[in-house]
Amino acid sequence: MKKTDLPAFVLTWAYPALLGGVTVFGFAPFYLFPIPIVALALFYRSLAGLGPGAAFRRGLAFGLGWFLAGVSWVYVSMHDVGELGLPLAGLATVLFASVLAFFPALACALAARWRAAGHTVALLGFPALWALAEWLRGWVFTGLPWQALGYSQAPYGPLAGYAPILGVYGVSWLAALSAVSIARWRPWPLALAAAIWAAGLGLQTVQWTQPAGEPISVSLLQGNVPQDLKFRPERLAATLKLYEKLTADSASRLTILPETALPLFREDVPVDYLRRLGDHARAQGGDLLYGVPDRDADGRYYNSVVSIGGSVTQTYRKVHLVPFGEFVPFGFRWLVDAMKVPLSDFSRGRPNQPPLDVAGQRVAMNVCYEDVFGEELIHALPAATLMANVSNDAWFGDSFAPWQHLQIAQMRALETGRWWLKDNNTGITAVLDHKGRVVASLKPFTTDVLHSEAHGMTGATPFVHWGNRAFLALMGLCLLTAVGLSRLAR
Repeated sequence: MKKTDLPAFVLTWAYPALLGGVTVFGFAPFYLFPIPIVALALFYRSLAGLGPGAAFRRGLAFGLGWFLAGVSWVYVSMHDVGELGLPLAGLATVLFASVLAFFPALACALAARWRAAGHTVALLGFPALWALAEWLRGWVFTGLPWQALGYSQAPYGPLAGYAPILGVYGVSWLAALSAVSIARWRPWPLALAAAIWAAGLGLQTVQWTQPAGEPISVSLLQGNVPQDLKFRPERLAATLKLYEKLTADSASRLTILPETALPLFREDVPVDYLRRLGDHARAQGGDLLYGVPDRDADGRYYNSVVSIGGSVTQTYRKVHLVPFGEFVPFGFRWLVDAMKVPLSDFSRGRPNQPPLDVAGQRVAMNVCYEDVFGEELIHALPAATLMANVSNDAWFGDSFAPWQHLQIAQMRALETGRWWLKDNNTGITAVLDHKGRVVASLKPFTTDVLHSEAHGMTGATPFVHWGNRAFLALMGLCLLTAVGLSRLAR
């Protein structure tokens, strides 16, 4: 590289990548919610005067910094747990981050066409394109909306007050709008940002849903079974004994075991073992939910949660499967085989499954990263009184992933106005209230039982009624107005 090329390299790649990397501090476990907004404001200022191509490159650099820092746990899952070689795991991580970075880069390229059209067009155009790019990222190739900007505002940021109305993408839009307002540094855009934040604080006091009856006692079991040992046949007896012992420590009406806690097909679980678990649940006047692979008569198998105890036995089968982990995308069998992923050919459960009627509550289940897709969960509402997620984040080791997954659940609690029971094999296991606040939690990578209470809720937030439709309509209105104003300015 020539010395004369260094400033161009810094402006095009290094500086945007640094700003993107800094955004990770806005997300869990740091929760410094203003940082992503300030970083995006500084990045937006760096786009001044650029055409679509140059803006795309800087957006790509920002996205690479953002996702290489934010989803670095992909490398952990491939290399440390999946035993993929360092070069291949590193390359796959960079390619993965590059695919995610394409979406903010696309938003930057499209917004560059309106940059010179004035403050109003900038405030209408860039934030809407940014938020729509995140929504698109949550849909293309089965979707991965992880690290959407809006998550950084949950549950403490003022903008989180809008989550029950517009969902996480609406919060992303308002965060991007705040960033552009700061970057423009003019009286009325700054006043607009201040008004948005003040209104968000006010919205946080609104009670969109109401308690239903008395709180219920819950016990969430954190087995802390290492991923490399979980499916070994010689480990099976120890795992079953562990969960029976932890269950015996529960005196709650509702006891929950994590995703695939019993690492064998449901039909192969000893009948006496399940009878003992069920008898214990009935003795507490309630039910137990356990994660287990479930096979049907045609040989298809599902990632399932099954209830036993005082209520009739019910089953939830996971719908939104993880690429590479639970199903094999076309042409990638070699990668799944190299990572030695067990049970990598799950089938999808039936969409819109009803809540489970257990322990006097109606519990809407979701498994693993299904809680990343907020709009896919609201079909169970307002019928469900509680939401529950069972996961196995052992795949990602001691990384940011379990904490980010917790923050995603905090956003879902805000969107739905429901308490969330989050049971994870290695953590983070937690009980969240309907405002996304952690009521109780366990230290990760410990074997323990979380004893707490949860309050069933009734009613529905606006997001439950609208889903993403209100957000999409609002973004369409913003873009149509921006196009019209930009044409008038010519």
